[in-house]
Amino acid sequence: MAAPKKGRRAPTSQGHPGRTLILVLIAMAALVGGMFYSGTMTPRLGIDLAGGTSFTLAAQNQPGKPNAINETNMNTAAGIMERRVNGLGVSESEVQTQGSNHIIVNIPKGTDAKQARQQVGTTAQLAFRPVLTTAAGAKTPEPKPSPSASGKGGEKATGGKGSSPTPSASASTQGRAVTDALKKPAASPSASASDKPSVPPTPPAPGGADVPPAVQKQFAALDCSTKAGRAQAGEQAAGTKPTDPVVACKDDGSQKYVLGPVGVEGTDVKDAKAVFDSQQGQGWIVQMDFTSDGGKKFADVTGKLAAKAQPQNQFAIVLDGAVVSDPRVSERLNGGNATISGGFTQQSAEDLGNMLSYGALPLSFKIDDETTVTAALGGEQLHAGLIAGAIGLALVIIYLVAYYRGLALVALASLGVSAVLTYTIMTLLGPGIGFALNLPAVCGAIVAIGITADSFIVYFERIRDEIREGRTLRPAVERGWPRARRTILVSDFVSFLAAAVLFIVTVGKVQGFAFTLGLTTLLDVVVVFLFTKPLMTLLARRKFFSEGHPWSGLDPKRLGAKPPLRRRRTAPNQTKEA
Repeated sequence: MAAPKKGRRAPTSQGHPGRTLILVLIAMAALVGGMFYSGTMTPRLGIDLAGGTSFTLAAQNQPGKPNAINETNMNTAAGIMERRVNGLGVSESEVQTQGSNHIIVNIPKGTDAKQARQQVGTTAQLAFRPVLTTAAGAKTPEPKPSPSASGKGGEKATGGKGSSPTPSASASTQGRAVTDALKKPAASPSASASDKPSVPPTPPAPGGADVPPAVQKQFAALDCSTKAGRAQAGEQAAGTKPTDPVVACKDDGSQKYVLGPVGVEGTDVKDAKAVFDSQQGQGWIVQMDFTSDGGKKFADVTGKLAAKAQPQNQFAIVLDGAVVSDPRVSERLNGGNATISGGFTQQSAEDLGNMLSYGALPLSFKIDDETTVTAALGGEQLHAGLIAGAIGLALVIIYLVAYYRGLALVALASLGVSAVLTYTIMTLLGPGIGFALNLPAVCGAIVAIGITADSFIVYFERIRDEIREGRTLRPAVERGWPRARRTILVSDFVSFLAAAVLFIVTVGKVQGFAFTLGLTTLLDVVVVFLFTKPLMTLLARRKFFSEGHPWSGLDPKRLGAKPPLRRRRTAPNQTKEA
């Protein structure tokens, strides 16, 4: 009798479907509550729905550099442009390469289009400024410009091949040391007298007497550990004259600086490249060559800095108002060239080399096309898309009601749960990860209706197959689930894999379609497993469905089922005979 008992228990071993449904409702309530708590009741809209400006920039070779248009330089330029537009306070900007020589920049509504055009279309400001004082990136009560105080960037500069570095000097874990790359021996580390306005003056006292009180106040209040603080420092630097001191942040926010007047312009760098040093064992280094005037300026600046104590013997390489490197100098560097080394990877060395060699942007660009996308145009497209989605949903509902009758209520309830989960999650992802709903994303959500409905149909058909074989509804619901589950998982896995591949290999708005398709595919699995299946288990206990009412969609006669009683009466007789 053991085997028959197990067979009777199998259909009823369905856990606690009521508890599962309650958990789903709690999750939905939590997501809706999160929307109210964050104050965000609608998803963030992309540029095509909210409006904005789109630029298409064509790359041009710089004079004397005919082969500058390549994948590395295009990616470097796109990265710099993205940092610029984000510095404008843009919350949903898109910067991407297109083809071999174009970059697309999409700026959403609310951004100054003229300012954005200037930011993305011009070469960035690159300069070498002396470090007057430095401190940790967080906000400090007052500046501490004592020469003995140094930041994390303990970089070092030495002379040419004929000189030797100071034995006690070493690069810090974060900074980079400037080592010899000169063709001639370096001069002694004595300061040279120069009246050039580009050479920073020597501070008369360690207390930072040449730093204006206003700059000291800015320095004390500056908080480079936050994105807003770094953006503020960049804005202040953009409005400062080259001859004035300025506050700046390390590009990673770990340090903040008071920098002196510009000593060497970025245009004074003739060339810079990343090289792997296998002879002296320094790893990846960056070699710089200056123009004739730039070499003289650099020699004057390094000569003056070498006579000072740390941190005032450092010079900062400033890109778009952010310090990308801050080497130390221990002697005057002549010869018009120098080498930066210390802790580089190949990628970081190539990035810094590109920045130095090309004045930040490795290529010059011209704006080929500028398109203003109005919210009205996006609204019309969205309206048309929603109409198409509504028509598709109505056809799905008509089909479900006509073919599955009472089971259509289960499908519609599941679609409703899926819609609530999708809407709330997309709304919360806006402030969470910057997700913006664009037209392709809306198309992905519409396509998901068919994917979700397909999962219901697979399960319903498995149940109806079990009923056709003569089983009652409750065992049919349980026996049909394993077969339907495998089919649903395989189907959703294929859809999710396609969405993942599409998201990885594409850029821009197509990624929005792929992201939404992948999200809704995952939610389809959640809804079918945690809502549709438990709901069917509960409904199977109801007389309307269990007895196969003609409008339940599970009528045995309408499905052509064999009478179950005649098939089951023979089982006890066979058991007794055995």
